[in-house]
Amino acid sequence: MTLIISYFRVNIDKPSCYDANETEFTGLLTNYKIDGDKFSFELKAKEKLKGTYYIKTEEEKEYLSSIDLGITLKLKGTLSVPLKNTIPNTFNYKKYLNLNGINYTIIVDNYEIINNEVSLLYKIKNFINKHISKYKSKAYLQTFIVGNKEYLDDEVMTNYQTLGVSHIFAISGMHVSLLSALIIQILKKIKVSERNAYIFVIIFLIFYMFITNFQASILRSVGLFILLFINRELDFNIEVINILYLDITILLIINPYLLYNIGFLYSSVVSFSLIKYSKLIKGNYLMKILKVSLIAFLFSLPITISTNYELNILSVLNNIVIVPVVSLFLYPLSLLTFILPPLDNILYLVTSLLEIISNRLLVLNVIIPKVSIIFILFYYSFIILFYKSYNKFFLVLTVGLIFITKYINYLDSSYYVYFLDVGQGDSIVIKKGNECIMIDTGGKITYTQDEWKKKKEYFYTDNTIKFLKSIGIYDVDYLILSHGDQDHGGEANHLIENFKVKNVLLNKGELNNLEKKIPSNLINATYKGKMNISFLDTGKLYDNENDNSQINLLNAYNYKFLFLGDASQTVEEDLLKKYKLNVDVMKLGHHGSKTSSGASFIKGVNPKYSIISVGRNNRYRHPNKETLENVKNTIIYRTDEDGTISFKINKTKLKIETYSP
Repeated sequence: MTLIISYFRVNIDKPSCYDANETEFTGLLTNYKIDGDKFSFELKAKEKLKGTYYIKTEEEKEYLSSIDLGITLKLKGTLSVPLKNTIPNTFNYKKYLNLNGINYTIIVDNYEIINNEVSLLYKIKNFINKHISKYKSKAYLQTFIVGNKEYLDDEVMTNYQTLGVSHIFAISGMHVSLLSALIIQILKKIKVSERNAYIFVIIFLIFYMFITNFQASILRSVGLFILLFINRELDFNIEVINILYLDITILLIINPYLLYNIGFLYSSVVSFSLIKYSKLIKGNYLMKILKVSLIAFLFSLPITISTNYELNILSVLNNIVIVPVVSLFLYPLSLLTFILPPLDNILYLVTSLLEIISNRLLVLNVIIPKVSIIFILFYYSFIILFYKSYNKFFLVLTVGLIFITKYINYLDSSYYVYFLDVGQGDSIVIKKGNECIMIDTGGKITYTQDEWKKKKEYFYTDNTIKFLKSIGIYDVDYLILSHGDQDHGGEANHLIENFKVKNVLLNKGELNNLEKKIPSNLINATYKGKMNISFLDTGKLYDNENDNSQINLLNAYNYKFLFLGDASQTVEEDLLKKYKLNVDVMKLGHHGSKTSSGASFIKGVNPKYSIISVGRNNRYRHPNKETLENVKNTIIYRTDEDGTISFKINKTKLKIETYSP
């Protein structure tokens, strides 16, 4: 009942304290991060705001790097509603902020510190952060002491996630238990009574929740610790599993948004499974670790695949190695190092060895496409029935569910065409059964900048890869690069390095620098796939990359899709001379610029739908008004307004969906 009530509470719109027209804001600085020239922060004002300020000088960057949390800022800037994900099944930034009580983001024009005085709690928090910043092993100290994983190297964190062991680096019940046990033992050594020791630990843990920004998994763990203490002190004799239910219920009543918090879900489900089936955890130490790892793996699996759309089925074995190292050695050593700085070199050595070990652990990833709530309910039903009866039939059904979900896509004979929103660029995914073709990858165009302004690299294809996995794509059979411009093929190598690409097809003409970076063993001259896709060729070699774009025609159950790359009106006229074209869907050339999509060509191919792949507020002011006028008699979809545009085509009909920001 609590879950149902929480669901409805979360989905009731709550009015903001702000209207979109306000420009001045005053509040406490509660968190910040600097990435290149980007200063990102959270401000506790009338309600929480997520802000961005672009640093103007290197000196200002150094100054902002040293400011304290808890100071009072006065800001001038512009409010905007955060955007949701425009590529299906990827990270929803708007939902994430809303679940954290943030309705607006703010772009700051200027700021003023109006009060440098901070509360005692923030003084302690600032001291901890500045103390940790002096260590070589600060990334792991931030992770284990403060609960901030942002300092861990992206590649290292990705490796832990691939291995299926990243959960061990989130402060959770295990860490709270170890920390509590350590403090209690120290207090007992100095003759503090057990009752007073527990009371001291509870006070400390409440303070610790503030230090770690009230992370959901810590809230649940500390809540359980407090309720267990009350249960014991007052002789209620309530079973531990029922206390866990009470803990979860209280937290959801206080904050129903926790229902969508991945850390809270992982922590709650794993705790439930280990408490409920604790009688099964018998044997020697190694066997106990194996059983704990297996139970946690099975019960958290639906959350894992709903988040990542893949799992490492050997993560159970990896956890046998990583969990003891972290829980028995690395975490306690981190606590000691925080108190005793000379231990920093030892901690740094241990974490370096851990990274080396993790690179040699086992990975056998299985991609599982997005599953429905019905799948999750059946899955948990079969798992619970198996544990109750030890009937292998229910275990077989559980495993069968996973593999049915994995291969169910093969039975779907529909064509799917996705025009992905990759900003100012092109990327198209075509899927039928187990075959996948991509036309272009998108890619950011970067400009020379000072070294201090450079930010971490983020890739459009990270979202593309996650999307491919979510729809059951295990590899790309053909990557067709229409031409070698950055906004069409700039992400090609990142895709190839992080996802299985079998073949790459390039356009005619000499290879440019971008195309030369593609592994030569993947480059093929011809398409030999199963889908009905043609390569249109005017028979001419043009003097520029845009006009040499590969042009493709897909025939999907008599619905025809034309993909024009960046071809200009010159190429369009040559196409009309050579081919008799009549299409249903046309991806306009060159993002709707005035150099493409001439009136005579539009009349000649007679599309019903026009697709414009274009970035929001792009510097080129695409699409051009004249081009829009040329296609005004068609149904127009634009990625800047509609997000990703999805076409599903079967033998009888065509279905269109959009994912607007």
